[in-house]
Amino acid sequence: MHQTYETLKSGSLQQVRAAIRSGAYQSHTAGLGRGYLQANLAIMPSIYALDFMRYCQRNPKPCPLTGVSDTGNPMMFTMGREIDIRTDVPAYNIYRDGKLETSLSDIKDLWTDDMVVFALGCSFTFENALQKADVAVWHIDNNKTVPMFRSNIDTVPSGPFSGKMVVSMRAIPEHRIDEVIAISRRFPLAHGAPVYWGDPAGLGISDIANPDWGDAAPVGVGELPMFWACGVTPQVAIETAQLPICITHKPGHMLITDVAEDAENPVMTFTNP
Repeated sequence: MHQTYETLKSGSLQQVRAAIRSGAYQSHTAGLGRGYLQANLAIMPSIYALDFMRYCQRNPKPCPLTGVSDTGNPMMFTMGREIDIRTDVPAYNIYRDGKLETSLSDIKDLWTDDMVVFALGCSFTFENALQKADVAVWHIDNNKTVPMFRSNIDTVPSGPFSGKMVVSMRAIPEHRIDEVIAISRRFPLAHGAPVYWGDPAGLGISDIANPDWGDAAPVGVGELPMFWACGVTPQVAIETAQLPICITHKPGHMLITDVAEDAENPVMTFTNP
């Protein structure tokens, strides 16, 4: 049975995950599973895993590493007791030779015993803290996907992985800029403080109304666009690396973990299924 965003916004984590796993919900996850860490994904053959782990270590703002699976094990037991990475994300992007081939609602038919899963922190996590502070988050309030842009900021390469940083944008009232910086800085596993705010041209963004991913969001009078490092950055690095196969989340469609969003250490001590 199809589940709506409005229904799941007030649902428990278990209800949200069940709807995603069954295919009843296949849309964005901003505002869902409140209080729990959300994660971007990169899934690849193990031969590339060490280079990718180095890429994350060298670029912690866009790639805050929160979990790594055992080779061939789709159960992300450090992220939750029963998380099956093959089914528990609303939508996956499938890349072959660096090109986006298709999007799927599960990857059971693509999973192999040679794959390694990387979970990376997501800015959706600190948005809950912004809302608790009565800072409006437009894309959540309007059931949209946060706008994301390719920037002119270079990442530090590792092996075949390199490319520009992707940033996500939220319009913030000018008088609350310092407060929002302080709030988001408390969540280093969710990209931390913004990397830039003000004129988008400073990041090489020519048209803020035309994001590379997600939905356009307005910047009102008295507001400034603020930009955070974004977990879609690895997808740009994957395009550059041209791996024979790599699987990511579809931008905005995250893994919702069992980890508390304010956890200092994301690794949970569950029994390996």
